[in-house]
Amino acid sequence: MLTISEMLLPLVAVVLVIGPLWIMFRKGVNRTNARSRLLAQISLFAGVFLVCMIVGGHQFVAFAEDASATAADSAKGYGFLAAAIAVAASSLGAAWAVAKAAPAAIGAISENPDNFGKAIIFVALGEGIAIYGLLISILIINAL
Repeated sequence: MLTISEMLLPLVAVVLVIGPLWIMFRKGVNRTNARSRLLAQISLFAGVFLVCMIVGGHQFVAFAEDASATAADSAKGYGFLAAAIAVAASSLGAAWAVAKAAPAAIGAISENPDNFGKAIIFVALGEGIAIYGLLISILIINAL
């Protein structure tokens, strides 16, 4: 049987995610408030998602091999969650870094082709962030 918190948490999540959009469309959208409200919407969604993951973290135990010790299984479930967050966060960081560095590198190369070696380093450093996150997640999963 579901508890009260398990029944109300999805409702609260939906209200927190849809609420700012309803306010934004009710008052109208203009250039000054659209960006800040969109960032607030994304932040609220990420916060609600993380709270749901933390509160419902015991459900990740199904991915663990042995279901005998509850504390150990919860730790394994949170370990898998930590590995997923490490990969996701590093991939988003790498995408942001490459999105900022690649156009500048292309511009520098188009002005002077001799700048290729210097410009490509910044793009490669941005992509390295994703590899570091992948390595961290492999280390976390190996420790489980």
